[in-house]
Amino acid sequence: MNLFEREKNAFLHTYKRIPLQISKGDGIYLYDTTGSKYMDFFSGLAVNALGYAHPRIVEAVTKQIGLFAHLSNNYVTNVQLDFTEKLLHYAGMGKAFLTNSGTEAVESAIKMVRLLKGPDAMIYSLTNDFHGRTYGALSLTQRAKYQKGFEPLLPNTGAIEFNNVDDLLTKVNGNTGAIILEFLQGEGGINEVSTDFVNTMTELREKYGFLIISDCIQCGIGRTGLPFSHNYYSFNPDAIVAAKAIGGGLPLGALLVPNSLENVFTLGKHGTTFGGNPVSCAAGLVVLEEVFENGLMEQVRQLGTYFKEVLLQMKANYPEKIKSVRGKGFMLGVELTFNGSGVVEQLFERKILSNCTNDTVIRILPPLITEKQDIDIFCTHFEDILASV
Repeated sequence: MNLFEREKNAFLHTYKRIPLQISKGDGIYLYDTTGSKYMDFFSGLAVNALGYAHPRIVEAVTKQIGLFAHLSNNYVTNVQLDFTEKLLHYAGMGKAFLTNSGTEAVESAIKMVRLLKGPDAMIYSLTNDFHGRTYGALSLTQRAKYQKGFEPLLPNTGAIEFNNVDDLLTKVNGNTGAIILEFLQGEGGINEVSTDFVNTMTELREKYGFLIISDCIQCGIGRTGLPFSHNYYSFNPDAIVAAKAIGGGLPLGALLVPNSLENVFTLGKHGTTFGGNPVSCAAGLVVLEEVFENGLMEQVRQLGTYFKEVLLQMKANYPEKIKSVRGKGFMLGVELTFNGSGVVEQLFERKILSNCTNDTVIRILPPLITEKQDIDIFCTHFEDILASV
């Protein structure tokens, strides 16, 4: 049996596997078992910020696993503290709870809202947001294809139509406990929340006292060219949920809150076995240093502007094929006027790995270490494919 036959025998069939047998990764490239290399422009869905086999991550993980791979959170470790203090600093927050993943960070946020606002308070997300697959997070992921079959969902949750200020004004009131949102939607198609929506939401928070939680699981840690996507609005959230890139390819997530909420969880009220794993934190510390202290975020902001300008020129050249170009930094989306799966397949044939979301949006999430010549290679092939469609 080959690898894919074995996979069918061993796993529940929840993934549409890419027909590629990976042997190793190096930088922005993945190599298959034949030695062919593929440029990876969705980087493990925004996880591999420093690409593959980054030497500093390899060194840090090797050193840490030689000391201890896991300790109960009943113990305090230097590596966990070093990582957390740095993350809090760049997030502008005061306290953290570390998890294994983004969806667990969202679950932690839901529990926090329930403790603060009570069981009857409404928790809203925005339509087309994606917050995770666990039960509470799924209840806030307002897309039928994910929720169907899992009803009944968590009570007192609902959705506000994305960027619809009238819907926001209609639904939010004194019984609102929180709004959780992606300021730049990933799975939903690289959609940016409007300044008008953010300003109205802020005014309503001042009136009713609910929490605003920024989901930066995909759009955080410098991917947009700023630390977190809400920074583009000079907005201060009441909490941030982060994950994906912060573990350097290892499982790690976080709920971040200001000091004013430091007593929301008391001893034994919440916990995790593996959250904040020392090896993951060792890798995450390297990511934070490279992104925020060694110039990588500034490079992403500059190259992201260049990347978007090239894509916008393609839109001008092919207005019948490209509907819009959206996003910031290295989180970009090209909305096509037709289903994008064929474009992804043609890029794959040219040994470029990409992703299509929401049927028509080519989602571009390259590693943050991607350079100008890599962008030019991608754009040359992408435009060539568009011309031939």
